[in-house]
Amino acid sequence: MEIFIDMPVREVERMDGAERCVPQLNSSCLKPSPPPTAAMLVYVLLSAICIVTVALNLLVVISISHFRQLHTPTNLLLLSLAVSDLLVGLVLMPVEILYIEACWFLGDAVCTLYYVADYVITSASVANMVLISMDRYVAICDPLRYPARVTKRAARTGACLGWLGSLLYRVVLLNRHLRSPGMSNSCLGECVVVISHLAGVVDLVFSFIIPIAVIIFLYLRVFMVAVTQARALRSHIAAVAAQRSGGAAAASTMKQEMKAAGTLGLVVAVFLFCFCPYYAPTLAGQETLVDASAADFEIWLAHFNSCLNPIIYAFFYPWFRKCIKHIVTLQVLKPGSRDMKIL
Repeated sequence: MEIFIDMPVREVERMDGAERCVPQLNSSCLKPSPPPTAAMLVYVLLSAICIVTVALNLLVVISISHFRQLHTPTNLLLLSLAVSDLLVGLVLMPVEILYIEACWFLGDAVCTLYYVADYVITSASVANMVLISMDRYVAICDPLRYPARVTKRAARTGACLGWLGSLLYRVVLLNRHLRSPGMSNSCLGECVVVISHLAGVVDLVFSFIIPIAVIIFLYLRVFMVAVTQARALRSHIAAVAAQRSGGAAAASTMKQEMKAAGTLGLVVAVFLFCFCPYYAPTLAGQETLVDASAADFEIWLAHFNSCLNPIIYAFFYPWFRKCIKHIVTLQVLKPGSRDMKIL
């Protein structure tokens, strides 16, 4: 089994007289025909998704970076995730939009580097998801030791290691293509990366199966412990009803932790929904040929996850909505704005 990744996969069999990317060279790929009117609507839609992805994730990055009150370990992991989502909108989506119906003229080296960047960003997103799940696991299952075990320094170190590990892993996976750029191209004007069966299986296991198994296990533990703690808390509040302030504070803390776990659980669920179709053929043990008709849906669904994450934050995190208001009204430019009360 080989996995073919193409941007875009060329239709070699075309009617005679079709224009080539480089008319003077018979080895050049056939130039895609201009898209019909209906396809132009798809371009507009994809461009809108790209703009929204960049704008929303930029708001997340500015919010967490600017306001000191948001410099918590959990939010630092969300910041790392937002950076990867922002890069999807800034780097990956525009290239995919431009080259859906166009020849590739940026050279073999840039083609290979593009796919390395694509894989690194995707792997970093997965690593961030795992770290966020671990953060919620410790916060819910071991709350007394959470402040000591999960510090801002630990969160920053974990995020940096996630990015570094993703880079090293992808360089090893694509080392043949880095040594010989364009080795998978069949004609001039094509950008193709072919991953061997063994490399595809290794990638599936380490980039999808193991991380997703860890995430699901941790969140199952989180919700099981959360339900148990919620029941015990209700009993405690009933037993010490006279001490209303203490009971109310404990209940409020538990409610906030549960809400955070639920929101981040939704982020993970959306991630699974968006990425499963991309890995489905490999999971089924089938030969995977990502062509112009199938790759667009699968890859764009995976990248659409980067647009959905900040939308989830906007709906479930009051602090994010408040930050957006401060940013849009330019209050962040005022002296002392970093110390504004957001939470």
